[in-house]
Amino acid sequence: MAARKKPRTDAEVPAEPSRTAGACVLAVLGGGVLAVVFAVSTEAGVLAVWAVGVGAVWRSARRRKGTDLPLPSPTVTPSRGNVLAVETGKAARVVKGPGGVTIIYPEIEYVTDPDADGEVNQA
Repeated sequence: MAARKKPRTDAEVPAEPSRTAGACVLAVLGGGVLAVVFAVSTEAGVLAVWAVGVGAVWRSARRRKGTDLPLPSPTVTPSRGNVLAVETGKAARVVKGPGGVTIIYPEIEYVTDPDADGEVNQA
């Protein structure tokens, strides 16, 4: 008969290393290197700070953001069949606030079916 495994307790589960701790270690090491460069030559230290800054900006500008999906073509107009609400151009109500501020709330038509040939319901 096979022996049953005991469930692990919290003390036996290995802890995952912290990404923040690694970043702090790299920051301290980078600061130490920069301090040594400044101690040798002030001009070299300033040049090193500029080089690191330019490298950081270049890296963040080159990094791809978001998903790997391509952007939509600017020459193709998007379809308008999925509009769910449309402003009519009429004012539903007008509110005058303090200081001469006027807030205009537009009247909105809600489309029930995109293929309904202009059939809409008033809200």
